[in-house]
Parts: sequence; C-alpha cells; structure tokens
Amino acid sequence: MNLTAKATIQIQKPITAVFEGIVNPEKMTNYFISESTGRMETGKELIWKFPEFPMEVPVKNIKTEINHSVSFVWDPETVVTIILEAQPDKSTVVKVTEDGKPYNEKNLKWALGNTEGWANFLACMKAYLEYGIQLRKGAFDFMRQN
Repeated sequence: MNLTAKATIQIQKPITAVFEGIVNPEKMTNYFISESTGRMETGKELIWKFPEFPMEVPVKNIKTEINHSVSFVWDPETVVTIILEAQPDKSTVVKVTEDGKPYNEKNLKWALGNTEGWANFLACMKAYLEYGIQLRKGAFDFMRQN
C-alpha cells in the first residue's frame, strides 16, 4: 500500500487562468516559490527556490496537458499530479495528489505534512488568483534555519 497526499479546492477563475497560474513562474512566485529556471512545460527540467529555505529543488519529468493537468517529480519516490476541472460557472476545481511512498511511520508523517502543504499551496493560489493577495509572504519565516 502506497501513501498519498491529497488536497482539492475550487478557484473562482476560468481554467485557462488557473493553468497559467501553475505553469507560469511569474505567477507562481506570488504564492508558492521565490524563483524558477523556467516555465513548466512537458520535457523540461527546472530548479525551484523557496523564500523560506536555502535549498534548490530539482523539478523533473514535467508533463503538461494545456488547461487540464500538470505532473512532475521533485521527490524520487513520488509523482505530483495536478488536475484541473472546469465548472459550469466558469470556476475551476484543482485537485493535487502526490503519491508513491510505501506505508511506514516515517512516510505516514510525510503524507500528513504534504497534505497540509498542498492544502496551503491551494489556499495561497486561490487568494492570489482571485484577489491578488500573497498569503505565503512571511507565513513560514519561523521555519528558516538560522
């Protein structure tokens, strides 16, 4: 049995705006990362930096289906998949899953933490795309290593 981190939210924006908010680093730096070496496109490999942590995160095996899905690997044991579903009212449901870790105590903590992390990702994306608010700014400064 593999563990999966999951989170879902509905964003009051059309699917094209939500997709662009995920693949475009100029958008994503307003709610998730601090830097990216490029746009998320099928076949590309990127490096992401985060505002709170001094590490560089390789993002590999990127696959995008315009206005439908984005998937990538940033942990060799898991695959992140983001599915977009257009709604009749022109809003978009966004579903994130990250799976692949075998069940054990350490990975159970991972699943809980990453579920929380993806829920935060979605809330920050919703606030930014709908209202231009940057919820993440300063939210995790307490986690910085001194």
